Amino acid sequence: MTSKVKVLYFASLREAVGTPGEELALPANVGTVGALREHLAARGDAWGAMAAGRNVRSAVNQRMVGADAPVAAGDEVAFFPPVTGG
Repeated sequence: MTSKVKVLYFASLREAVGTPGEELALPANVGTVGALREHLAARGDAWGAMAAGRNVRSAVNQRMVGADAPVAAGDEVAFFPPVTGG
């Protein structure tokens, strides 16, 4: 059975990668949000820029997390740019 996660992209990241989200088979060597970003970056182009962005925020199952947060089958992982305001 394949382990899958739901990956969501918001705001400018959604525009850059051209999709609001995807269901992704979780490779065996991807166990953290940071590792998932690196996996996405390997796609190149907009994916690499999105994943390499230091200001990209992450959430797992709607909770803000850091790059070291674990990712497991069935999780929802969201990536979005920082919100600015006045």
